[in-house]
Amino acid sequence: MKNFTKELTYKTSRSSGAGGQNVNKVETSVTVMWNVAESQFFTAEEIEMISVKLKNRINLEGILQLTVSESRTQLQNKKIATDKIIETVNKSLFKPKPRKPTKPSKRQVEKRIQAKKQISEKKENRRFKL
Repeated sequence: MKNFTKELTYKTSRSSGAGGQNVNKVETSVTVMWNVAESQFFTAEEIEMISVKLKNRINLEGILQLTVSESRTQLQNKKIATDKIIETVNKSLFKPKPRKPTKPSKRQVEKRIQAKKQISEKKENRRFKL
């Protein structure tokens, strides 16, 4: 779990949608931005991995952007945005273990074939015989 909060920049704006006076005059929506390519915190390999996995979220300038307007306060939205971007980047760095193909045991294969035979016999017994 890496924490690269020193490289993040924030921009505030007015939240969209209904909400009355508070929404119309207070800039509570927070956009957190992080330049992936110019990061000093990650290795070149990690930056490449982040860029590949989050390519749909990174714009043409190489900036990962995330906007949050869940809370009524700017401070809380800033915290939520920071947590979300850290979580997103850390998830993109996760390497799943390679799957090791396994073979079913002889006992399992025998059990399956036996079950198929039983069902086959049951259906055969249902048939009308002359």
